[in-house]
Amino acid sequence: MKKEISIASLLIALGIVYGDIGTSPLYVMKSMVMVNNGQISSELILGGISLVIWTLTLQTTIKYVMITLEADNKGEGGIFSLYTLVRKNAKWLIIPAVVGGASLLADGMITPPVTVTSAIEGLTLVLPINTEEIILIVVAILTVVFFIQRFGTDVIGKLFGPMMVLWFSMLFIIGFIQIFNYPEIMKALNPYYGIHLILTSPKSISILGAVFLCTTGAEALYSDMGHCGKKNIHYTWIFVKTCLVINYLGQGAWLLSREGSRIKDNPFFLIMPEWFIVPGTIIATIAAIIASQALITGSFTLVAEAIKLNLFPKLQVNYPNNDKGKIYIPTVNVILYIGCILLVLKFKKSENMEAAYGLAITITMLMTTILLNEYLRINKKKKVLSWIVFTTFVIIECGFLYANLFKFLHGGYVTVIIAGLLIFLMYIWIYGTIIRKRFRQYVNLSDFQEHFKDLQEDKELPLYATNVVYLTESLNYRMLEKKIVYSIFNKEPKRAKFYWFINIKVTDEPHTEEYVVKTLVPNMAYSVQFNLGFRIDQRINIFLYKVIQDLAKSGEIKYTPKKYMLNQNNEFVFGDFKFVLLEEVLSNESELSKWDNFITSTKLLIKRLTVSPARWFGIDTSNVVIEKAPIIIGYKEAPNLIRVFPKDMQTWRGKKCRKC
Repeated sequence: MKKEISIASLLIALGIVYGDIGTSPLYVMKSMVMVNNGQISSELILGGISLVIWTLTLQTTIKYVMITLEADNKGEGGIFSLYTLVRKNAKWLIIPAVVGGASLLADGMITPPVTVTSAIEGLTLVLPINTEEIILIVVAILTVVFFIQRFGTDVIGKLFGPMMVLWFSMLFIIGFIQIFNYPEIMKALNPYYGIHLILTSPKSISILGAVFLCTTGAEALYSDMGHCGKKNIHYTWIFVKTCLVINYLGQGAWLLSREGSRIKDNPFFLIMPEWFIVPGTIIATIAAIIASQALITGSFTLVAEAIKLNLFPKLQVNYPNNDKGKIYIPTVNVILYIGCILLVLKFKKSENMEAAYGLAITITMLMTTILLNEYLRINKKKKVLSWIVFTTFVIIECGFLYANLFKFLHGGYVTVIIAGLLIFLMYIWIYGTIIRKRFRQYVNLSDFQEHFKDLQEDKELPLYATNVVYLTESLNYRMLEKKIVYSIFNKEPKRAKFYWFINIKVTDEPHTEEYVVKTLVPNMAYSVQFNLGFRIDQRINIFLYKVIQDLAKSGEIKYTPKKYMLNQNNEFVFGDFKFVLLEEVLSNESELSKWDNFITSTKLLIKRLTVSPARWFGIDTSNVVIEKAPIIIGYKEAPNLIRVFPKDMQTWRGKKCRKC
């Protein structure tokens, strides 16, 4: 879905996309200097800033902005969107997609705590506040940020956009002043200093870990493409990168002018004029608040894509705005909020968070590179380019991964554990589906036309309902899940005047309201497919009633309602409705290994804990009947029972036979 370019759209992109990568100057140089215990040397500063600038150029500009953003799936971005484009190439590609998506969600959870805490700690330069007070402020800020997500990214982007313009302008100005005072720092533009530092410094691994923090938000640029549009990101990145590079050079100039000294405070705040520290710290705090937005909106996009691909449990997805790319998932919002608060309480200080930050995101970047190679090589038929991209970025990212592995014991294990849990959840969902597909059974409804007629004419059975309604996942109107047929004819024979089998397809347009009807048994059984826009509330009971009215007017169904069957608008009501929702349970007759049984049972449990079909499809719960449908996967061998005829009554009564 293309997004038009305007001042408003550019502001929204600035407010949504760049929070993470845009606030990296808050902690990158501080982390790098702390590698050397605060001791300033020209080799460290020139080499470190050179590495930062070329990491932003290679990793963010070339890989993500210039190459990866071109791999859009109908305007949507993110690693799952990229997987959608290449999944037909090979089945194994699901592995990097799942690992990368889970790692991004897990490591991204630490983004809001580290940025907000880094900014609030800047207040210690002007206010006497302690760690406990900082924690309270951070928790309060994060609470507000996650609360306003329900109002949509349009509102958030318009609110945050102007503030990010102010933030990046401040980065540029305070950085440029320091460059003007000490222009020797411009040597850092030469990649020689960065390469020399890596090859000669005994602490090169730790330095790489600090440098990587400058590009941790690059993946969010791709994930948030659906929220802002590719062109908006292209144009705004020019402005953003310029401001970031100037600020890094400015911090380096200030540090280089103090070569040989030792500093303990954050150089980001130290380069500010004394009179500007208070307003600068306030602006930094606001920018840090906004930084959380890139993670949150990117997480919504990732999870929504995973749900579409059936890699993740079905969760309620809301669309606060008239744009399908701008979504809100309440469950994800709550989980992220709880995770962020727990991380703040665990690590307490930004320096502790920085020690754990970035480990899992390097895995995500590697997985994206693997999928991007497939996209360029097969989808775009650019084999030479694909291997150049793959080789270049695998070398870069493996270097960063090796550097970040040393963060594992310093807190990186937290995000790795979270990523592992998410991977296991998706594994359960994917493998559970594979198990079901092995034995999924559909039946042709044309074989049951006489069964429907016989059931309707069986007067020994009470009328179950005038209209019996089932929801089906079958896209072929002639085919129906066997469990539905079992429910109608065997579980509890349901005699009705009309049977309705409904399939729902959500379209990419916001306000589509269409339906297609196929007659299965004349004047008795019908298949209805609703094509509904993503902004349309799925009030299936109301929509079905409208369908029946249309069919009655056209003469396709013949039903004479009683005179007393009138609604509030004096229109005839076509009898009562029963929506039969089938809740799957694993049958005791299923023959599965212990592991497959655990996976299937766990998936069914998760389905019961997530959004119910009645809520998902907006069905009036007073008309809903929940019926358990046994899933029989595999079959146990029939018991080898042998009938024994007693020779006399004494043997039958359990007494020992004389001849035995």
